[in-house]
Amino acid sequence: MTRFRPCIDLHEGKVKQIVGASLRESGPGPVENFVAAQPPGWFAGKFRQDRLGGGHVIMLGPGNEEAAREALAAWPGGMQAGGGIHAGNAAEWLDAGASHVIVTSWIFDAGGRFREDRLAEMTDRVGAERIVIDLSCRRSGGRWMVAMNRWQTMTEEEVSPALLDRLAGSCAEFLVHAADVEGRCAGVERGLVELLGSWHGRPVTYAGGVRSLRDVALVEELSGGRLDVTVGSALDIFGGSGVRYGDLVKWNAAR
Repeated sequence: MTRFRPCIDLHEGKVKQIVGASLRESGPGPVENFVAAQPPGWFAGKFRQDRLGGGHVIMLGPGNEEAAREALAAWPGGMQAGGGIHAGNAAEWLDAGASHVIVTSWIFDAGGRFREDRLAEMTDRVGAERIVIDLSCRRSGGRWMVAMNRWQTMTEEEVSPALLDRLAGSCAEFLVHAADVEGRCAGVERGLVELLGSWHGRPVTYAGGVRSLRDVALVEELSGGRLDVTVGSALDIFGGSGVRYGDLVKWNAAR
């Protein structure tokens, strides 16, 4: 059954909701849908109180380490940590309270080619059971291509059952953001949800475009209940109006 997994996106040390495609290393700043007045620990504590496990804390660029540690300290073992994770610091984030570390860009080289040796190094350091592989992607020529570097650089890897099969032995879960619709509240990427739901392997969490509780139900329907889902900009505690946090707590309780 599809369950809601919470998220805490950090940018410049604050909890924010950002239009994913606008997040760049240079040029104008990202389009911000929401900037929280509450600190990261407030959100993590709320998720802990409501027993919403398996969520993630994502550091969108530098300057978010202290904020991420605050969130993890508010719920030790309750959330995953991602953003700038590599073999050299993965254990440090687990020690800080993350249940898992999320890795994306580091397992690719600058040209977008997969580095199997780097993933092997990470599994040697912390164990596959503590790793989540982020295969967040963008549409390109009718295919879903993994994107790295805050979703701006396309890699050579296509999201497919074959890729999931190839990487499944090196992780506990997968996280997949549909970067083209991230933060837009324009509806989920149905084709991607169906593709991911057709795979029978590790747990997979989908994120991107959810605008209502009906979309949460749609993810469950299209994936046969095999995908979990996150909700960002549409959520009322993140300034949205499409989904009430209390309804998602009830959704999970019913499952």
